[in-house]
Amino acid sequence: MNKRVKTTFIILSIALPFLLYCVYYYSMMIGNAPYRFSDFDSIVFEYGNGDSLVNKWNSKTKDYQYVTEHDSLVKMKLHVRNDDLLFLHRKAAELGFWNFPAMEVNNDPKAKALNAPHYLIIFNYKHKSKRVLFDEAFDGDPKLKDANEQMIKLIQQVLNTEEEREKK
Repeated sequence: MNKRVKTTFIILSIALPFLLYCVYYYSMMIGNAPYRFSDFDSIVFEYGNGDSLVNKWNSKTKDYQYVTEHDSLVKMKLHVRNDDLLFLHRKAAELGFWNFPAMEVNNDPKAKALNAPHYLIIFNYKHKSKRVLFDEAFDGDPKLKDANEQMIKLIQQVLNTEEEREKK
């Protein structure tokens, strides 16, 4: 066999099957990505002290309610732009939200007595959803706590921006 035939044989028997397998494998991985924005349905964000999550926002129904400093309940329809929802989706992916545990609460009786704020974040998609309940008194992994606090801060910033936009 000459050198050209050997090279062709190696390419056809080793490199080509490997390349085909890589294309097949990664196309399946991309197709089955766990949380894609194209499958996005809504975000639900609830928070409050202790177990009373009276402050609520649902991006699907556009219902937004919160308690002011003077203990009055404000209810409104708040339309959040698609770009902002995409921003929150991407930030959640960047912070690793899909890998957070569902319950991040402090079960210590002393912490429960403090009545620390609780936050419920739910990202809903066509076929699945991700739900995280976060307690501000959570004493677990500091990186996880920081990531949760960043996500909460981002959601509140988006809500505050949209509320200011609607007031104008």
